[in-house]
Amino acid sequence: MVHVVRTALALQAELGECPLWSVAEHVLWCVDILAPAIHRFDPRNGTVQTFPQAEEVGCIGLREQGGLIAALRSGVWLLDDEGKPQRKIADNPGIAAQSRFNDGRVDPWGNFWCGSLWEPQDKNGGLLCRVTPALELEVKARNVKISNGLAFSADRRWMYHSDTPNEVLYRYPLNETGEPGEREIFRRFDARGGLPDGAAVDREGFYWSAQFDGGRVVRIDPNSAEIVDEIKLPVKWPTMVAFGGEDLKTLYITSSRENRTAEELARYPQSGNIFSVELDVAGIAEPLFRG
Repeated sequence: MVHVVRTALALQAELGECPLWSVAEHVLWCVDILAPAIHRFDPRNGTVQTFPQAEEVGCIGLREQGGLIAALRSGVWLLDDEGKPQRKIADNPGIAAQSRFNDGRVDPWGNFWCGSLWEPQDKNGGLLCRVTPALELEVKARNVKISNGLAFSADRRWMYHSDTPNEVLYRYPLNETGEPGEREIFRRFDARGGLPDGAAVDREGFYWSAQFDGGRVVRIDPNSAEIVDEIKLPVKWPTMVAFGGEDLKTLYITSSRENRTAEELARYPQSGNIFSVELDVAGIAEPLFRG
């Protein structure tokens, strides 16, 4: 299938990440991890509000009580609806000087998940953490180099989680309360086609994965783990996807221009922008953090 890719927002982010559609506001939230900043984009009129942060912001979630929860380098914070820190609820459980938070989202039970990456890249020093509505941070997985691709199956039976440089997508069985069991390898990737970065699940249970350094987004069958569709992009470094729009059939795609040479940026000048694709299948509305 040929997909029509449009530039939704010429953001030119250094490291665009964590697109998040607010059903209540009809806007797309996202972050530029390295700016660092949180952005609020209204596609109806093209306006963008930017909320600068004092430190790298890996991922965000929307809260039931209003405002945001955000994983910053120093730890997890509650923010108001203009991105201003209100309260730090947990320290970074890793070594903050060598690891920062990266990909994450709220799960169907109202917990906030946030993974980290190990910056020296000489070992699997990243973590996967869960913040409960009681504001307690728990380390749920270790032995990860760059935590990414966190998503939950449509039937709530599985949690997906990728390790980008190690070219692997895991999944964890979930019980009725959302507690994960032992992880298993769901799919391995070939770096020549891209590395598994951020992702989202559609209403039919298929997993859409941004292929960093591969210039595409792929749709993966939840039963066979095979790629059944792809979206080719005008940039080589997509980072994450999110379903949005009035019917949740618009796929938004963030991208990066971090550490790219002048020659690479000349070849891919739209790097760092946000793209959109209209699909025939809808996504799932993002849950709200209950803390």
